[in-house]
Amino acid sequence: MENTAIGNVWVFIEQEGGKIADVSLELVCKGRELADQLGVKVEALLLGDKIEHCCATLFQYGCDNVFLVEDPRLEPFTVLPFAKVIVDLIREHRPNILMFGATMKGRELAPRVASEKLAGLTADCTDLRIDDFDDKVHGKYYKNKLMQIRPAFGGNIIATIVNTWEDPQMVTVREGVMKMGEPDAARTGTVTRVTPALTAQEMVVKVIERVRQEKTVNLKGAQIIVAGGYGVGSAANFKLIHELAKTLGGQVGASRAAVDAGWIDHDHQIGQTGVTVRPKLYIACGISGSVQHRAGMAESKKIIAINTDPAAPIFSVAHYGIIGDLNQVIPMMIKAYKSKA
Repeated sequence: MENTAIGNVWVFIEQEGGKIADVSLELVCKGRELADQLGVKVEALLLGDKIEHCCATLFQYGCDNVFLVEDPRLEPFTVLPFAKVIVDLIREHRPNILMFGATMKGRELAPRVASEKLAGLTADCTDLRIDDFDDKVHGKYYKNKLMQIRPAFGGNIIATIVNTWEDPQMVTVREGVMKMGEPDAARTGTVTRVTPALTAQEMVVKVIERVRQEKTVNLKGAQIIVAGGYGVGSAANFKLIHELAKTLGGQVGASRAAVDAGWIDHDHQIGQTGVTVRPKLYIACGISGSVQHRAGMAESKKIIAINTDPAAPIFSVAHYGIIGDLNQVIPMMIKAYKSKA
């Protein structure tokens, strides 16, 4: 039964050229879970031009309704018109929860909306759940609030944040941390067409030129990842990581320390400030295993850790640990695999 006492769960849908970002579909799936607990609907905010075909996909992943805002002025993305449209919709329909992906677009857009609406905003959440909140300081009890869970103090603790300000409860959520469910082709929903009330004030920014470059690595979709950390020792030594990944048919990942050292590009970074992955096999080579890194790979189905330090934190999440020098261990692994192939 729909709960009319509170607003619905909204998801901002990020799209590029009519292709929906994975993080938006992940949030639709999470939104479905939250809405079912609250007894409300999941609604999507889909802004752009000539993007109506995206609605069917959103229905299949769990949306009940799509606010479709089509206008040539909404392509390409600029933050001012998007923020204006979303704030207008919030004031008219009063959602309970509003979620954005913690992407470049989401991180630019969500704070503007929150500021205009004077709403709370929790950034880079890694989990969301519904629970009651007993505010003993102010002597108030809140039912069915959104628990906004994120790493804090450099990842050393996990904080649970509750917004007691006026709705919507707003969050940005990191890519890959919410599991994307299977689409249901039989599922349908409604489309609410919206005509944007844009003025010259919102159109002051013009995009003169766009330079797009595809990522050379797809870590989120990889089934096998071989990741190197600062313990690899040098950029030259990273060729061992590449060689093992190539042998196994996997992708190359890295810890933040290896990226910061300039040994590999940021696109390969896994962890709290990188990509969250869930491969079938994750081989961590020379990675100590900080909380920040483990947050991005701990849900891998099988984890093999190679490290010279038997007390390295990475061994606490590894299914198999090899204490040794990766410069010796990796060539042995490659040789053993090729001999069995």
